[in-house]
Amino acid sequence: MYRFSNTVIGFLNLFTILLSIPIIGAGLWMARSSTTCSSFLQTPLMAVGFIVLIISLAGFIGACFHVAWALWFYLVVMLFLVAALLGITIFGFVVTSQGGGVLVTGRVYREYHLRDYSPWLRSKVEDERTWRTIRGCILGSKTCARLSNWTPVDYLRNDLSPVQSGCCKPPTACNYAEQVTLVAQDSDCYKWSNEEGVLCYDCDTCKAGVLETMRQDWKKLSVLLIVMVVLLIGIYSIGCCAYHNTKRAETDHPYGENRMTKILPRWDFYWWRWLRGKREELW
Repeated sequence: MYRFSNTVIGFLNLFTILLSIPIIGAGLWMARSSTTCSSFLQTPLMAVGFIVLIISLAGFIGACFHVAWALWFYLVVMLFLVAALLGITIFGFVVTSQGGGVLVTGRVYREYHLRDYSPWLRSKVEDERTWRTIRGCILGSKTCARLSNWTPVDYLRNDLSPVQSGCCKPPTACNYAEQVTLVAQDSDCYKWSNEEGVLCYDCDTCKAGVLETMRQDWKKLSVLLIVMVVLLIGIYSIGCCAYHNTKRAETDHPYGENRMTKILPRWDFYWWRWLRGKREELW
């Protein structure tokens, strides 16, 4: 058992080094995704991925090469890392728990409403500066260009992504017949334009479509985060044993740290032994 925990922690840290790579990749994928166009949650996700990579390297070196200070640093930061990762996971679940589309009668696709999402997410897309960036990203991805040749029959038969449903067409409830144009309708109906650079990019449904895409992406990534939290807790427990083994190896004592503080007996040892001998002689 002397080297068992060190061996296990070495292999587990090697595994987490490899596992941190898809976490970083997932953050990069969310940041560069042509359909998500949002960076609210992937930034902390990428930060956690890089921290896991660095800390796992420290744990691997400390366990395999018996470097006590590296293991001590590894355990302290690992404790904060588990807490941070758990906090990000819970926060992600809370802010993405609301939302989801509404089925449209006679259609395959869903439509999305901004009011259905959490206030924190709504505040991100309602900020004009942030939305200009997201809007430019959607325009650059040419998401709506794929629907330019669709006929009304295609809209009845085919499904649409959340961004396509919210940004590339007006809400299904809108009616543009001449005799009903004076009837009050959803505000998004008046924001729609056939111009390629306008469409419904400023509609609330478009903002809702972006949030729904991010919500779906986060739900997929949350599985990876939960696995990572459970794994890190197990690694932290074994890392404590590896740290004690490394400290033991530094003392060259096979059964634990040498706690002996004095090699020679105390100054009065010989006096007490002489006095005890004389008393035995008298009696």
